[in-house]
Amino acid sequence: MRLASGGFNMLPPAVKNLLIINGLFFLATIALDSAFHIDLYRIFGLHFFGATNFNPYQLVTYMFMHGSFTHLFFNMFALWMFGNLLENVWGSKRFLIYYFVTGFGAAIIHYLVVYLQMLPTLQAIDLFLQNPSNEGVLAFVNSEHLKVVSYDIQANFEAFRQEYNVLVNTNPQEALVRAINFMNQYRVDYLNAPVVVGASGAVFGILLAFGMLFPNSLIYVFFAIPIKAKYFVMIYGGLELFFGITGRGGANVAHFAHLGGMIFGFLLIRYWGKKMKNRFY
Repeated sequence: MRLASGGFNMLPPAVKNLLIINGLFFLATIALDSAFHIDLYRIFGLHFFGATNFNPYQLVTYMFMHGSFTHLFFNMFALWMFGNLLENVWGSKRFLIYYFVTGFGAAIIHYLVVYLQMLPTLQAIDLFLQNPSNEGVLAFVNSEHLKVVSYDIQANFEAFRQEYNVLVNTNPQEALVRAINFMNQYRVDYLNAPVVVGASGAVFGILLAFGMLFPNSLIYVFFAIPIKAKYFVMIYGGLELFFGITGRGGANVAHFAHLGGMIFGFLLIRYWGKKMKNRFY
């Protein structure tokens, strides 16, 4: 093992600062929500790229937000466990580049999959708006395309339903105008609903890098069962793919974000390896 300049450090600077920043974000999320009802998930969590709540800075800040202490603990434990060795080998600059590239890659892959899942509903909304009718809105509301997946959607739908049920029998034209307004707002709220948080994508990228650089190192699953890193990574990656396709393994777990971190990590390591190889020829 060839270390970067400075020797081996059990808590190298990049890993240390990432741990601190993640901890501060978590504490701020709790404190500001409790004291001022400020929802940092809405501000710093990563929204879908086409949503009105999306901001480019969220591509960075979402990696420092976590949904629970357990989520934070396991991500930070894995970051320290595997990241400290990688930073000692690569150096802080290359490690941080890798960390953020895999985090960005996780977001891209995750929301590509989310978009494909959302597309049928978005098409149904657009089809109604192109040819609106009271029959069309009733068919939409009673279909699988009405997904009450956020507070905003629920509030919008409840207000619409009460008003529409009165208007549709007394003033069908006004009811249709209300239906069009509802569908436009539903499209906005539907795009805003998905929010991803956590360093998991980058952590899975780090796990992939550990498996590639130290394939025969032993990882103790549940602190008891030894398995070589290369096999651990392959099994974990296969499980993430399985859970992502089947929808198992937790409804709120972004399995394709984990895979995205691993994919971008693999590509970046191969690129670096090829670039280093070309220097000698």
